[in-house]
Amino acid sequence: MAEITAKAVKELREKTGLGMMDCKKALAETDGDMEKAIDFLRKKGMAAVEKRAGRQASEGTIASYIHPGSRLGVLLEVNCETDFVARTEDFQQFAKDIAMHIAASRPLAVDREGIPAETIDRERDIYLEQSKNEGKPEHIAEKIVQGRMEKFFQEFCLMEQAFVKDPDQTVQDLLTEITAKIGEKISVRRFSCFRLGED
Repeated sequence: MAEITAKAVKELREKTGLGMMDCKKALAETDGDMEKAIDFLRKKGMAAVEKRAGRQASEGTIASYIHPGSRLGVLLEVNCETDFVARTEDFQQFAKDIAMHIAASRPLAVDREGIPAETIDRERDIYLEQSKNEGKPEHIAEKIVQGRMEKFFQEFCLMEQAFVKDPDQTVQDLLTEITAKIGEKISVRRFSCFRLGED
């Protein structure tokens, strides 16, 4: 009977995305043979083995933030690859920080793709009209509109906003940092804000 090392269990977890006990049992059943352990897990019907090969972030947490006075609240879904990471202090703290940031910074969407096309068109039309009213030639007005749209995205897309706790980095920078530290794919999936008396 081969001794099952913590290193082997960790390696199998990274390859399959399954829990520690499942991986330990699979290695014990296959005398520590990594490939046979993966096959063992697949035969047991643990579909997550194949699913995680594409590094899907389907675990995670729902974080909440209620502002003092209980007039403002945020619910946020942050995903990672494994339930193990979802329970770590670093991951939980990241989710709480982002929920608090959302309450303070009022983004419209996680990223540019999340902002409705009609909102983008409306903003673009307003900026174009402003440029014309300022008497700018059309080719310069278009550049001004592009610049103002970039500022709009930086102000209203969560990932592009300056992080409230450290304005020198964006929320995307923070996400990149935590992803590198944890070693798993992490994504901010969605959020909802609730303000008392507002729809």
